[in-house]
Amino acid sequence: MPSTITSLRVGRPTRRSTWRRRDNAVGYLFVAPQVLGTLAFVVAPLVMVVWYSLHEWNVLANTFTFEGAGNYERMLEDPGLRNSLVVSGWFSLGLVVLNISLAMVLALLLNQKLRGTTAFRVMFFSPVVVSLVAWTIVWGFLLQADGGINGFLSTLGIEGPNWLRNGNTAMISVIVVQVFKNVGLNMILFLAALQGVPTEIQEAAQLDGANAWRRFWAVIVPLVSPTILLVSIITVVGSLEVFAQIDVLTQGGPGHSTTVLVYYLYQQAFEFNQFGYASAVSVLLFVIVLTLTLIQWQTRKRWVFHES
Repeated sequence: MPSTITSLRVGRPTRRSTWRRRDNAVGYLFVAPQVLGTLAFVVAPLVMVVWYSLHEWNVLANTFTFEGAGNYERMLEDPGLRNSLVVSGWFSLGLVVLNISLAMVLALLLNQKLRGTTAFRVMFFSPVVVSLVAWTIVWGFLLQADGGINGFLSTLGIEGPNWLRNGNTAMISVIVVQVFKNVGLNMILFLAALQGVPTEIQEAAQLDGANAWRRFWAVIVPLVSPTILLVSIITVVGSLEVFAQIDVLTQGGPGHSTTVLVYYLYQQAFEFNQFGYASAVSVLLFVIVLTLTLIQWQTRKRWVFHES
Protein backbone atom coordinates (compact mmCIF):
# COMPACT_ATOMS: atom_id res chain seq x y z
CA MET A 1 0.00 0.00 0.00
CA PRO A 2 2.70 2.59 0.83
CA SER A 3 4.49 1.76 -2.41
CA THR A 4 1.27 2.44 -4.32
CA ILE A 5 0.85 5.85 -2.65
CA THR A 6 4.49 6.69 -3.40
CA SER A 7 4.09 5.74 -7.05
CA LEU A 8 0.98 7.92 -7.33
CA ARG A 9 2.87 10.85 -5.82
CA VAL A 10 5.74 10.41 -8.23
CA GLY A 11 3.59 9.96 -11.32
CA ARG A 12 1.06 12.71 -10.59
CA PRO A 13 2.25 16.37 -10.36
CA THR A 14 1.66 18.00 -7.03
CA ARG A 15 -0.28 21.22 -6.59
CA ARG A 16 2.88 23.05 -5.54
CA SER A 17 4.75 22.12 -8.73
CA THR A 18 1.73 23.20 -10.82
CA TRP A 19 1.69 26.60 -9.12
CA ARG A 20 5.43 26.93 -9.66
CA ARG A 21 5.04 26.31 -13.40
CA ARG A 22 2.23 28.82 -13.56
CA ASP A 23 4.35 31.41 -11.76
CA ASN A 24 7.23 30.79 -14.14
CA ALA A 25 4.91 31.12 -17.14
CA VAL A 26 3.51 34.40 -15.84
CA GLY A 27 7.04 35.67 -15.19
CA TYR A 28 8.18 34.79 -18.71
CA LEU A 29 5.05 36.46 -20.07
CA PHE A 30 5.85 39.71 -18.26
CA VAL A 31 9.49 39.85 -19.37
CA ALA A 32 8.74 38.76 -22.94
CA PRO A 33 7.99 42.31 -24.26
CA GLN A 34 11.28 43.61 -22.86
CA VAL A 35 13.26 40.68 -24.23
CA LEU A 36 11.61 40.90 -27.65
CA GLY A 37 12.11 44.68 -27.73
CA THR A 38 15.78 44.32 -26.85
CA LEU A 39 16.28 41.69 -29.54
CA ALA A 40 14.41 43.71 -32.17
CA PHE A 41 15.72 47.21 -31.42
CA VAL A 42 19.16 46.60 -29.86
CA VAL A 43 20.67 43.25 -30.74
CA ALA A 44 19.38 42.96 -34.31
CA PRO A 45 20.44 46.52 -35.35
CA LEU A 46 23.86 45.96 -33.77
CA VAL A 47 24.35 42.75 -35.74
CA MET A 48 23.21 44.48 -38.93
CA VAL A 49 25.62 47.37 -38.39
CA VAL A 50 28.51 44.92 -38.02
CA TRP A 51 27.34 43.17 -41.20
CA TYR A 52 27.14 46.47 -43.10
CA SER A 53 30.60 47.46 -41.89
CA LEU A 54 32.01 44.48 -43.80
CA HIS A 55 30.50 45.73 -47.07
CA GLU A 56 30.61 48.75 -49.31
CA TRP A 57 27.01 49.89 -49.83
CA ASN A 58 26.44 52.39 -52.65
CA VAL A 59 22.81 53.45 -52.54
CA LEU A 60 22.98 55.50 -55.74
CA ALA A 61 24.48 52.66 -57.78
CA ASN A 62 22.43 50.05 -55.89
CA THR A 63 25.51 47.92 -55.15
CA PHE A 64 26.35 45.96 -52.02
CA THR A 65 29.91 44.61 -52.24
CA PHE A 66 31.71 42.55 -49.62
CA GLU A 67 34.87 44.33 -48.45
CA GLY A 68 35.89 42.28 -45.43
CA ALA A 69 38.12 44.35 -43.19
CA GLY A 70 38.60 47.03 -45.85
CA ASN A 71 36.55 49.65 -44.02
CA TYR A 72 38.45 49.02 -40.80
CA GLU A 73 41.78 49.29 -42.60
CA ARG A 74 40.61 52.59 -44.05
CA MET A 75 39.96 53.91 -40.55
CA LEU A 76 43.61 53.44 -39.65
CA GLU A 77 44.64 55.82 -42.44
CA ASP A 78 41.81 58.36 -42.16
CA PRO A 79 43.03 61.74 -40.78
CA GLY A 80 39.45 62.97 -40.48
CA LEU A 81 38.63 60.10 -38.13
CA ARG A 82 41.69 60.79 -36.01
CA ASN A 83 40.70 64.46 -35.76
CA SER A 84 37.15 63.54 -34.72
CA LEU A 85 38.51 61.22 -32.01
CA VAL A 86 40.66 64.03 -30.60
CA VAL A 87 37.76 66.50 -30.74
CA SER A 88 35.45 63.97 -29.05
CA GLY A 89 38.05 63.42 -26.33
CA TRP A 90 38.33 67.12 -25.53
CA PHE A 91 34.56 67.57 -25.67
CA SER A 92 33.94 64.61 -23.34
CA LEU A 93 36.63 65.72 -20.90
CA GLY A 94 35.31 69.27 -20.68
CA LEU A 95 31.69 68.17 -20.43
CA VAL A 96 32.27 65.52 -17.76
CA VAL A 97 34.43 67.75 -15.55
CA LEU A 98 32.16 70.81 -15.76
CA ASN A 99 28.89 68.89 -15.55
CA ILE A 100 29.75 66.74 -12.55
CA SER A 101 31.54 69.54 -10.67
CA LEU A 102 28.73 72.06 -11.20
CA ALA A 103 26.05 69.49 -10.39
CA MET A 104 27.77 68.63 -7.10
CA VAL A 105 28.16 72.30 -6.13
CA LEU A 106 24.50 73.03 -6.90
CA ALA A 107 23.38 69.94 -4.95
CA LEU A 108 25.43 71.01 -1.92
CA LEU A 109 23.83 74.44 -2.04
CA LEU A 110 20.34 72.98 -2.36
CA ASN A 111 21.01 70.64 0.55
CA GLN A 112 21.37 73.62 2.86
CA LYS A 113 18.31 74.92 4.67
CA LEU A 114 18.07 78.20 2.80
CA ARG A 115 15.15 80.24 1.50
CA GLY A 116 14.31 79.99 -2.18
CA THR A 117 15.76 76.52 -2.74
CA THR A 118 12.58 75.37 -4.53
CA ALA A 119 12.78 78.16 -7.11
CA PHE A 120 16.51 77.54 -7.44
CA ARG A 121 15.90 73.84 -8.07
CA VAL A 122 13.22 74.54 -10.69
CA MET A 123 15.45 77.06 -12.46
CA PHE A 124 18.28 74.58 -12.98
CA PHE A 125 16.11 71.53 -13.65
CA SER A 126 13.76 73.15 -16.18
CA PRO A 127 16.25 72.91 -19.10
CA VAL A 128 16.21 69.11 -18.71
CA VAL A 129 12.56 68.94 -19.81
CA VAL A 130 12.91 71.55 -22.57
CA SER A 131 13.21 70.31 -26.15
CA LEU A 132 16.87 69.81 -27.01
CA VAL A 133 16.55 71.39 -30.46
CA ALA A 134 14.62 74.39 -29.13
CA TRP A 135 17.16 74.89 -26.36
CA THR A 136 20.04 74.73 -28.85
CA ILE A 137 18.39 77.13 -31.32
CA VAL A 138 17.88 79.74 -28.59
CA TRP A 139 21.53 79.45 -27.58
CA GLY A 140 22.49 79.72 -31.24
CA PHE A 141 20.89 83.18 -31.37
CA LEU A 142 22.48 84.21 -28.08
CA LEU A 143 25.96 83.18 -29.24
CA GLN A 144 25.93 85.07 -32.53
CA ALA A 145 28.21 88.04 -33.09
CA ASP A 146 25.28 90.42 -32.54
CA GLY A 147 23.47 88.13 -30.11
CA GLY A 148 22.35 88.58 -26.56
CA ILE A 149 25.60 87.55 -24.88
CA ASN A 150 27.72 90.03 -26.81
CA GLY A 151 25.01 92.64 -26.29
CA PHE A 152 25.33 92.16 -22.54
CA LEU A 153 29.12 92.27 -22.73
CA SER A 154 28.99 95.51 -24.70
CA THR A 155 27.16 97.18 -21.80
CA LEU A 156 30.22 96.34 -19.69
CA GLY A 157 32.59 97.76 -22.28
CA ILE A 158 33.71 94.31 -23.51
CA GLU A 159 33.70 93.36 -27.18
CA GLY A 160 32.72 89.73 -27.42
CA PRO A 161 33.85 87.40 -30.23
CA ASN A 162 31.72 85.53 -32.72
CA TRP A 163 31.48 82.56 -30.39
CA LEU A 164 30.46 79.90 -32.91
CA ARG A 165 32.73 81.03 -35.75
CA ASN A 166 35.96 81.13 -33.80
CA GLY A 167 37.91 77.91 -33.43
CA ASN A 168 39.03 78.83 -29.92
CA THR A 169 35.54 79.54 -28.59
CA ALA A 170 33.27 77.23 -30.61
CA MET A 171 34.12 74.11 -28.61
CA ILE A 172 33.80 75.95 -25.30
CA SER A 173 30.41 77.32 -26.38
CA VAL A 174 29.08 73.88 -27.31
CA ILE A 175 30.29 72.40 -24.03
CA VAL A 176 28.67 75.17 -21.98
CA VAL A 177 25.36 74.79 -23.83
CA GLN A 178 25.36 71.05 -23.16
CA VAL A 179 26.34 71.49 -19.52
CA PHE A 180 23.48 73.86 -18.77
CA LYS A 181 21.08 71.55 -20.60
CA ASN A 182 21.73 68.45 -18.47
CA VAL A 183 23.31 69.66 -15.24
CA GLY A 184 19.88 69.78 -13.57
CA LEU A 185 19.40 66.02 -13.83
CA ASN A 186 22.76 65.27 -12.22
CA MET A 187 22.03 67.91 -9.61
CA ILE A 188 18.83 66.11 -8.58
CA LEU A 189 20.63 62.77 -8.42
CA PHE A 190 23.36 64.23 -6.22
CA LEU A 191 20.80 65.99 -4.04
CA ALA A 192 18.95 62.73 -3.41
CA ALA A 193 22.23 61.07 -2.45
CA LEU A 194 23.22 63.94 -0.14
CA GLN A 195 19.90 63.81 1.66
CA GLY A 196 20.60 60.15 2.42
CA VAL A 197 23.86 60.93 4.23
CA PRO A 198 23.26 60.54 8.00
CA THR A 199 23.65 63.81 9.87
CA GLU A 200 25.06 61.92 12.85
CA ILE A 201 28.19 61.00 10.90
CA GLN A 202 28.76 64.59 9.80
CA GLU A 203 28.24 65.86 13.33
CA ALA A 204 30.68 63.28 14.69
CA ALA A 205 33.30 64.36 12.15
CA GLN A 206 32.73 68.00 13.09
CA LEU A 207 33.19 67.19 16.78
CA ASP A 208 36.47 65.46 15.89
CA GLY A 209 37.71 68.74 14.46
CA ALA A 210 37.18 68.15 10.75
CA ASN A 211 36.51 71.33 8.79
CA ALA A 212 33.93 71.60 5.99
CA TRP A 213 36.39 70.64 3.25
CA ARG A 214 37.62 67.61 5.22
CA ARG A 215 34.07 66.48 5.97
CA PHE A 216 33.21 66.74 2.29
CA TRP A 217 36.09 64.53 1.11
CA ALA A 218 36.20 62.09 4.04
CA VAL A 219 32.50 61.69 4.79
CA ILE A 220 30.20 62.95 2.04
CA VAL A 221 32.10 61.80 -1.06
CA PRO A 222 32.51 58.16 0.09
CA LEU A 223 28.84 57.90 1.04
CA VAL A 224 27.59 59.34 -2.28
CA SER A 225 30.22 57.55 -4.37
CA PRO A 226 27.67 55.07 -5.85
CA THR A 227 25.74 58.03 -7.23
CA ILE A 228 28.97 59.59 -8.51
CA LEU A 229 29.64 56.35 -10.39
CA LEU A 230 26.14 56.38 -11.92
CA VAL A 231 26.36 60.04 -12.91
CA SER A 232 29.84 59.65 -14.39
CA ILE A 233 28.78 56.69 -16.56
CA ILE A 234 25.68 58.52 -17.79
CA THR A 235 27.64 61.70 -18.52
CA VAL A 236 30.51 59.96 -20.32
CA VAL A 237 28.17 57.94 -22.53
CA GLY A 238 26.06 61.03 -23.27
CA SER A 239 29.13 63.11 -24.15
CA LEU A 240 30.17 60.56 -26.78
CA GLU A 241 26.72 60.53 -28.38
CA VAL A 242 26.18 64.27 -28.80
CA PHE A 243 24.87 65.23 -32.25
CA ALA A 244 21.98 67.71 -32.27
CA GLN A 245 23.94 70.48 -30.57
CA ILE A 246 26.79 70.20 -33.07
CA ASP A 247 24.43 70.05 -36.04
CA VAL A 248 22.41 73.09 -34.97
CA LEU A 249 25.20 75.30 -33.61
CA THR A 250 28.34 74.70 -35.67
CA GLN A 251 27.82 71.90 -38.24
CA GLY A 252 31.22 70.63 -37.16
CA GLY A 253 33.00 73.93 -37.79
CA PRO A 254 34.72 76.22 -37.95
CA GLY A 255 36.91 73.93 -40.00
CA HIS A 256 36.72 70.63 -38.14
CA SER A 257 37.16 72.04 -34.63
CA THR A 258 33.81 70.68 -33.37
CA THR A 259 33.45 67.61 -35.59
CA VAL A 260 32.92 64.98 -32.91
CA LEU A 261 32.84 61.28 -33.76
CA VAL A 262 29.04 61.01 -34.04
CA TYR A 263 28.86 64.00 -36.38
CA TYR A 264 31.71 62.57 -38.47
CA LEU A 265 29.74 59.32 -38.68
CA TYR A 266 26.69 61.27 -39.84
CA GLN A 267 28.72 63.03 -42.53
CA GLN A 268 30.12 59.78 -43.89
CA ALA A 269 26.69 58.15 -44.07
CA PHE A 270 24.30 60.89 -45.15
CA GLU A 271 26.51 63.48 -46.85
CA PHE A 272 29.06 61.24 -48.60
CA ASN A 273 26.83 58.12 -48.87
CA GLN A 274 29.60 55.91 -47.43
CA PHE A 275 27.25 53.66 -45.47
CA GLY A 276 29.68 50.78 -45.11
CA TYR A 277 32.43 53.02 -43.78
CA ALA A 278 29.96 54.84 -41.52
CA SER A 279 28.90 51.47 -40.10
CA ALA A 280 32.53 50.67 -39.32
CA VAL A 281 32.84 54.03 -37.53
CA SER A 282 29.70 53.26 -35.54
CA VAL A 283 31.21 49.92 -34.49
CA LEU A 284 34.28 51.84 -33.31
CA LEU A 285 32.03 54.19 -31.33
CA PHE A 286 30.28 51.23 -29.72
CA VAL A 287 33.62 49.69 -28.72
CA ILE A 288 34.80 53.00 -27.21
CA VAL A 289 31.61 53.47 -25.18
CA LEU A 290 31.64 49.85 -24.01
CA THR A 291 35.32 50.03 -23.05
CA LEU A 292 34.96 53.24 -21.06
CA THR A 293 31.86 51.90 -19.29
CA LEU A 294 33.62 48.66 -18.36
CA ILE A 295 36.67 50.57 -17.10
CA GLN A 296 34.48 52.75 -14.89
CA TRP A 297 32.59 49.71 -13.64
CA GLN A 298 35.74 47.71 -12.88
CA THR A 299 37.48 50.57 -11.06
CA ARG A 300 34.47 51.14 -8.81
CA LYS A 301 35.89 48.71 -6.23
CA ARG A 302 38.75 51.11 -5.54
CA TRP A 303 36.69 54.19 -4.71
CA VAL A 304 33.00 53.33 -4.41
CA PHE A 305 31.79 52.88 -0.83
CA HIS A 306 30.44 49.40 0.07
CA GLU A 307 32.25 47.82 -2.90
CA SER A 308 34.80 45.07 -2.23
